[in-house]
Amino acid sequence: MDCIKKKINNYIKSNLSDKRKIHTEGVRVTAMKLAKKYGEDATKAEIAALAHDMYRGVPVDELNDYVNQLGLDNKYLNNPNLAHGKIAAAIIQRDYGINDEDIVNAVSFHTTGRAGMSKLEKIIYLADAIEPNRDYPSVDLLRDAAWESLDKALMISLERTIEYVRKQGNFLDEDTLKARDYYLKGENR
Repeated sequence: MDCIKKKINNYIKSNLSDKRKIHTEGVRVTAMKLAKKYGEDATKAEIAALAHDMYRGVPVDELNDYVNQLGLDNKYLNNPNLAHGKIAAAIIQRDYGINDEDIVNAVSFHTTGRAGMSKLEKIIYLADAIEPNRDYPSVDLLRDAAWESLDKALMISLERTIEYVRKQGNFLDEDTLKARDYYLKGENR
């Protein structure tokens, strides 16, 4: 795993903006703390956190090429917010030899969430939203909730994401709606 972390870190150093590097480090530290609190594998959390935004900030044309090359759904074309996680998940499998389904899913669904998320998936989803450099209305509420209960924080985040995306008039991925509905019904218990 150390070799994989080193390869991902080298990619980050060479390809991410300074702002994205700072964010990724914030997600890494937050994910590892959450993993320790909730009894998750901290190394897996660290790798998923490092990989989650590897393709964030890549030009749209290049992302579209990846979507096509990797055989991803066309809904990711011209949609960098949703495409970057799917691309990173596919590439960490193909180029980095990461076949741990939990890590791959945590990277893939870190933006949208999904029904039936594992503990690691919840940790990465929330760490991305609450890392120390995030500053938006209610981030402190979400931070407090994350240290109280992953599921409570997840519901707050999903509800706020749905509200925000709808207000912006942007495409709302069905995985986010399905995740909210799943956790509303208490199917995770």
